[in-house]
Amino acid sequence: MSLVRAALVIVQALCNGRACTPPNPTAKERRYHTEEMYILQIAPLIFKCHQIITWTCAVFEVLYYLRTLLPAPSPLPTFATNLICPSSPNSPPPNVHTTPFFIIGVLAVVLGCYIRLDCFRTLGEMFTFDLTVHPQHKLVTHRFYAYVRHPAYTGSLLLVFGLAFSHLTRGSWMTECGPLRTKGSAVVVWAVWWLWTLCVGVSRADAEDKQMKKLFQKEWEQYAREVQWWFFPGLL
Repeated sequence: MSLVRAALVIVQALCNGRACTPPNPTAKERRYHTEEMYILQIAPLIFKCHQIITWTCAVFEVLYYLRTLLPAPSPLPTFATNLICPSSPNSPPPNVHTTPFFIIGVLAVVLGCYIRLDCFRTLGEMFTFDLTVHPQHKLVTHRFYAYVRHPAYTGSLLLVFGLAFSHLTRGSWMTECGPLRTKGSAVVVWAVWWLWTLCVGVSRADAEDKQMKKLFQKEWEQYAREVQWWFFPGLL
């Protein structure tokens, strides 16, 4: 494992943490979209889980890198070595290293973070992680909102895409040393994670569209004609 990978997982964790931290508290009396299934309303909770998991991976990847700098045989106690990266004589040695998938994942997280932070600034006090209507709510149609109607969710999808590519593919601590060492387990986690994220994004985007149409009527209809895509121009 290289110093580059160790540094990039820290950068990735910092970006993910910033993008997953609410810029404003939620005013419960202003919430809408509360009738949906609970599993579709827990995105703020999942964002907190993202941070915990991302920082856990980052810490263990850095510890693994530091372990590789130690002379062989390792001066660390056996339990410490096994905690960082358990191994057995019958399994191939772990190979945590920088891969093209990892680099793609880091770039996706950095881009997703940039998009979400730009949305935070563009919407200002109107941006909350739960769906709410601000007393001075207005229809925002500039910056990234000029290209897709829900760019913050574009950023979220890029975060999930990037984290999956970085930590659920071969070469990561999670798949070489961590709980996803079993063949095929990472694919299952990736599929469930992506399916849930997409379902939440579609559910919330549809609810926001309906609420904005109710609030702004003709102004919204004009905007929806000009900006037809939810997350990615030409795709979705």
